[in-house]
Amino acid sequence: MSDVNAIPQWFSGSEHTHRVAAAIAQYGPIARTTLAQMLGLSQGALSRITSDLIYAGVIEELPAEAGPSGKLPERFTPRGSSDRRGRPQTSLVLCSNARTFIGVKVHGMSIVAAAVNAHGEVVSGRHEVPIGADQSAEYVVSAITRLVRECSADIASSGLPSPTAVGVAVGGHVVDDSIVTFAPFLHWDGATDLGTMVTEATGLPCGVFNDIDSLLVDASWFGPGVGVDMFAVVTIGVGVGYSLAVNGKPVQYPDKSYGLVGHVLIDPEGPRCTSGHIGCSQCLTDDSIAEQYSAIVGRAVSFEDFARDAKGRVPQATQLVNRTCFRLGSLVATVANIAMPGHVMIAGESAFLAKLGTDSLRDGIRFYRHSQTQPVKFTIMDHDWQLWAKAAASRVIVKHIG
Repeated sequence: MSDVNAIPQWFSGSEHTHRVAAAIAQYGPIARTTLAQMLGLSQGALSRITSDLIYAGVIEELPAEAGPSGKLPERFTPRGSSDRRGRPQTSLVLCSNARTFIGVKVHGMSIVAAAVNAHGEVVSGRHEVPIGADQSAEYVVSAITRLVRECSADIASSGLPSPTAVGVAVGGHVVDDSIVTFAPFLHWDGATDLGTMVTEATGLPCGVFNDIDSLLVDASWFGPGVGVDMFAVVTIGVGVGYSLAVNGKPVQYPDKSYGLVGHVLIDPEGPRCTSGHIGCSQCLTDDSIAEQYSAIVGRAVSFEDFARDAKGRVPQATQLVNRTCFRLGSLVATVANIAMPGHVMIAGESAFLAKLGTDSLRDGIRFYRHSQTQPVKFTIMDHDWQLWAKAAASRVIVKHIG
């Protein structure tokens, strides 16, 4: 990312100051004593840091009884406070409405945007621009510019501060949080410095990120992955995706954005994919499912036809739902066996299938797990592209806190 579109820091301070702010953002509301123990800081050092952050308008104090405390890291157990001076108990939390950000999700059919506050909570309406025949970078940038303007108007009408930065999520490979080098659903050729283009068009710093990594970070900071040491996301829909977080940060690997999980074997008797693999995870994609359902019903049908029949509990569709969910369970079990995450989030356009066939999903997981292992914890997300847009904004929040 160039200096022009680099995400600005919310505040200046030491590494410890940024660690404290990040921990409060992720685990707040949190008591000072708990925070000091978690970060290995003395009460005096923590008090000085939090006083500076309160003065800077980054965090604030809440009465301990104001609401539930945030989740804590799963391997951390706070010790009882030794402070017996009778000081009223308070908790620390990030100032949610001190900053706003705009998140954008670009996919093959449309571009969706939403504004969020510093807690990653949506504070605008849903805004969307379709993508038709023109998938050029120039069109995408013009659409994002329009969406940023609409989200900014929502922010202004709510009396919130103007947006600090824009986060854009795309399916593909991104270098330096700015340059898209591979975007199969947009059919872009060569490297496109989308971040700089958006910054020049909107006047706001812009970070560009892989969409599944963004979903992972959002879940690790503001969703079901908070406090989980190892957390994974598996997505199904037009494609199959996977990402893994360790302590809230995506595992970095230079080739991770090329859909490597898309050809993992999950059913030795499954259909053959376009690359010639038998039973790989491509059988979970919408196109493959439509092809499989067409063979079952004896005529060419679309994925939308299958989805309608699946939701209507048509027996042939239900049969394929259960088979698909068993295969998805096999993929989740493979992730759990190798990466050993404490929680797996299932998301994507077709994640609704996992809700229709949850028992088969669990059967698929158990089939490839040792009988004495703990059940794999998983969360099935309701699909909404706005969630992916919010996730792009969360990436910017994390960078803004530093």
